[in-house]
Amino acid sequence: MFTGIVTDIGEVIAVEPRAQGLARLKIADELGGHVVAGHADGLASVIARADLTEMARFTFRSPAQLSRFIATKGSVALDGVSLTVNEVAGDTFAVLIIPHTLKVTTLGRLAAGDAVNLEVDLMARYAARLMERS
Repeated sequence: MFTGIVTDIGEVIAVEPRAQGLARLKIADELGGHVVAGHADGLASVIARADLTEMARFTFRSPAQLSRFIATKGSVALDGVSLTVNEVAGDTFAVLIIPHTLKVTTLGRLAAGDAVNLEVDLMARYAARLMERS
């Protein structure tokens, strides 16, 4: 989980210890889910939150230079929490967050206008890098 801070355009966002509520992978553990390096690439801003019956839907705006790394069914980490992207439109993307994750992380307190640390998919970064060389 990400525990540091990131500075972007003069803003500093600190992740609180509460974001550590999800289990970390140990070297001997089976790898499943998304690969998260723990390095924030920038800040995403919450542009909408919809509290649904069994989940919350958040729509975020990413920095323009990072939006090319975000794809539907791909992954992002927001404040260190790995999530699946449900929808992408330009520089905006949406995720669905289940009640447990809302309860044990700082994501449950987010509202429109808030900013979060954003880590884009590591595999997308490598794929883009490989494409640059061909």
